[in-house]
Amino acid sequence: MSVTNRYREAWEGFWREAPDEPGAVFWDAEPERTVALHLALFEPYLAAPELPLVDLGCGNGTQTRFLSDRFPRVLGADLSTAALDRARRADPGGRATYRPLDAADKADAEALHTDLGDANVYLRGVLHQCDPDDRQRLVDNIATLLGERGRACLVELAEAAKPLLMGLAQGPTGPPAKLAPIFRHGIAPGEVTDAAIPEYLRAAGLTLVAGGELPLITTEYTAEGTRIELPSRWYVAGRTA
Repeated sequence: MSVTNRYREAWEGFWREAPDEPGAVFWDAEPERTVALHLALFEPYLAAPELPLVDLGCGNGTQTRFLSDRFPRVLGADLSTAALDRARRADPGGRATYRPLDAADKADAEALHTDLGDANVYLRGVLHQCDPDDRQRLVDNIATLLGERGRACLVELAEAAKPLLMGLAQGPTGPPAKLAPIFRHGIAPGEVTDAAIPEYLRAAGLTLVAGGELPLITTEYTAEGTRIELPSRWYVAGRTA
C-alpha cells in the first residue's frame, strides 16, 4: 500500500514553492547543528558502518551531503520528486545518489533492499509528519531496508513539541514565516506519543538498542530573536541488540 495522493501532493506542493536559499525551510538547519549532533550519538551503535546509508526523507539533501563525506555510500530517498530535484542540483559532484521512494510501499522498500543489500537508515522527523495509518508500514519497511545487519537511526519530535508548535502557529501575528507553509500545505506535524515509537519498532521485529532526548534545532526564530528548538527523542534499533 502506498501513501495517499493527498499526502504526496502536499509534499510536492511544499517543495515546489519553497525558496532555494539555505535555511529557508523550517527544519533545514545547518548539518553542524543537526545530523552532526545525531551522528555523535548514533555512530557507537552502528554494528556495520561500512554498509550503505539511506537518508530516508532526505528533502533537499542538506543532511545527505554531510553524510556522504562520512560514509562510503549514501543514498537520499524521498517521496517528493521536487525535493529530489533540489537535492541533485545542490550536489553537482554526485557525492550522494538520490532515488524516489514511497517509504510506506512494501514493494518500493523491497526493491531498494534488493539493489543495496542491508543498509543503515537515518530518519529525521518523518514519522510525526506521516498519516497515522502509514506509520507502522513505514517502520516495517525500514526493517526491510536494514536486513540483518543494518541499524535504524531515528530522530522524532517528542510529544511535548506539539503544544509548542501550536502556540507558535496561534500567536498574535500568526505562525512564523517558515512555519506557515507547513500548515498551508496540510503537512502540519501529527501527534506521535513518546511511547508509540518503541512500539512501532518492536512490532516491526526490531530491538531498541539505544535512545535519549535532545533538542531539534530549526532555522526559525522567536519574535525575541531566539532560535526555536523543539524537544525531540532519538532511537537506534536493529534486528538484534
